[in-house]
Amino acid sequence: MINNFEFLIPTKIIFGKGTEKTVGEQIEPFGKNVLIHFGGNFVKDTGLLQSVTKSLEENNIHYEILDGVLSNPRLSLIRKGIQICREHKIDFILAIGGGSAIDSAKAIGIGTPYDGDVWDFFKGKLPVTETLPVGSILTIPSAGSECSNGTVITNEDGFYKRSVNYEIIRPKFAILNPELSYTLPAYQTACGITDMISHVMENYFTNVERVDLVDKLCEATIKTVIKNAAIVMRDPNDYEARAQIMWSANFAHAGMLSTGRVGDWGSHNIEHELSAQYDIAHGAGLAILFPAWMKYVYKHDMDRFVQFAVQVWDVDFYSYLTKEEIIFEGIKRMTRFFKDLGMPVTLEDAGIDESHFTLMAKKCVEDGPVGNFVKLDYEDVLAIYKIAAMSPQDKAN
Repeated sequence: MINNFEFLIPTKIIFGKGTEKTVGEQIEPFGKNVLIHFGGNFVKDTGLLQSVTKSLEENNIHYEILDGVLSNPRLSLIRKGIQICREHKIDFILAIGGGSAIDSAKAIGIGTPYDGDVWDFFKGKLPVTETLPVGSILTIPSAGSECSNGTVITNEDGFYKRSVNYEIIRPKFAILNPELSYTLPAYQTACGITDMISHVMENYFTNVERVDLVDKLCEATIKTVIKNAAIVMRDPNDYEARAQIMWSANFAHAGMLSTGRVGDWGSHNIEHELSAQYDIAHGAGLAILFPAWMKYVYKHDMDRFVQFAVQVWDVDFYSYLTKEEIIFEGIKRMTRFFKDLGMPVTLEDAGIDESHFTLMAKKCVEDGPVGNFVKLDYEDVLAIYKIAAMSPQDKAN
C-alpha cells in the first residue's frame, strides 16, 4: 500500500544552452558576497569561470574563489571554506561541477553559521537548522545533488564517509546546460551514468507494495539512461543525448522517485566505505557492489527482481524456466552494461584485494544495520564484499 508522503522541490531549475550566463541574476536576490566553489582546471580552462565571474560583476556581486574539490569531497577543504565564508561574510555559495563540488558547498553552508565543528552534523549529534544558501552550475550529470536534500563528505581522519539529509540544504537553483558536459572524459561520463542508475535502483527495491506509477517512472528513467548512454559514449557532443542524461540524473535523485515508498540505500552505504578507504569513484564502486548486493538479497522478493529484469533489461519472461534464471539474466545484462561503459565490475578490476573487508564491514554498520529492503549487519556486508570480489559469471550463477 502506498505510503503517505509530502513532496516539495523548492530548487529552481534553469535548463538549456547558455543558461550559465544568467547566474548573476539568479544569485542577486540572495546577497552580494559569493563563494565560488569547484574542483579541477576544467572550470578555468573552458572559460566557464570567466563567464560566471562576468555575470556576477554585471550584477555588482563580489566573489571569493575556493577550488580544489576532489572526488569524495574532503572535510579539510570544507573547514577551509567555512573559514573563508566567515572572514568574508559570504551570503551565498555557488558550486560549479558535479556532486562532489555541490556536496562540499552544502557542507560549507551548514558549517558556517554553526559554532562547533561541521563534522558534528555528519556524526548525527544534532539536526541542521540553519545554512547559507547554495546554488549550482552542473557540469557533471551524476549524483543529482544539484536538487537533492543530501550531502556526503569524507573525513580523512579514519577515512569515514558520511551523509547528512535535511530539506533545508536543498539548493536554491540549479543551472543545467548539457553543453557543459561535452568535454567530460568517457570514464567520468560512465561513472555518472552508473551513479544515476543506482539512485533509481535504491528507490526501486522497496517493500512497499502497489506503487505502480513510481515503479514505471523508475523503469522509464533507467531505460532512458541506457538508451542515451550508448549515444554519448559514441558521440560526446550529441546535445539531445546529453540533455536526456542530465535531466535523468536530476530526476533520479530529486525526490519524485521516492514518493510513497521506502527505498533501500544499503548498497550506497556499503560503497561509501569502499570509496572512503580506496578513494575509488563512487559510480565505479556502485558498478561493483550493486550486482553483488542483488545476488545476496534477491530471494527476499524474487517477483520484484523478476520485474526489474523484464521491464528494465528486456529479459523475455517466457524464455526461462525459473524465476532465478530470469533474475540472473537481468544481473548479467546489467553487469555487461556497466562493463561496456568501461566500469570495473569486480573489486579485482579496481585493484582492490580483501585486506580491508573486515574493517570496512565494521565501519559500515557501526551505527546499526544498513538498508531497508533487507536489513544488513556485519556478516551480511562482509559477504557482499566477498561476492564483489568474484567474477561477474560467478556473481550471476
